[in-house]
Amino acid sequence: MRIVIAGAGKVGRFIANDLLDAGHEVLLIDKDGAVQKRTLRDNVEWCIADACEISSLGTSGLDRCDVAVAATGDDQVNLVFSLLAKQEFGIPRVIARVNHPKNEWLFNENWGVDMSVSTPHLVTAMVEEAVSVGKLVRLLTFEGGNIRLVEITLADDSPSKDVAIKDLLLPHDATVVALLRNEHVLMPHGDTIFEAGDEVLAMVTEESEDDLRKLFAGE
Repeated sequence: MRIVIAGAGKVGRFIANDLLDAGHEVLLIDKDGAVQKRTLRDNVEWCIADACEISSLGTSGLDRCDVAVAATGDDQVNLVFSLLAKQEFGIPRVIARVNHPKNEWLFNENWGVDMSVSTPHLVTAMVEEAVSVGKLVRLLTFEGGNIRLVEITLADDSPSKDVAIKDLLLPHDATVVALLRNEHVLMPHGDTIFEAGDEVLAMVTEESEDDLRKLFAGE
């Protein structure tokens, strides 16, 4: 894939290096030409330009990218770049970094964002996931927050304990995607029976999240 990253700070360069190691093409955009010297790898494409100025981006080849990543330290810049990437250059997938949690509500499809990543909220979710049993934890959000990846560790009194997936009345628009049991990942099927201590990963919509919570955690 060809991936464009706006922002060549520590976060942007780290993402770029990981993607290069995975065999992807990477285009880095930053208005500070001096930052180019901090990257020793010669297989990175560069565009020294303001990520918010469409006239500066016109010859960068953004229209040939499959994914755009807004990774600057400025939420306003990330929003503007996301909108340009989606609407002006037609990039199919746009991922944006949220620096300040109070701005997270802005990072949605109206600004061209398919997925936002808020580091403070992600850390909070990881802490909750590590210490909580019987509580539904939201790990990631997609499509402007309407689609969520959630996790719950089943308690001994979970309504779903000893019940097979095929016998559960899963809510509409909710899917169990994986099961972690005794440090092994199980791909669930209709005959899979839930046990206490299982870590259940599921994709849900905003509307179905509460119903799924009741199904696995009770009232």
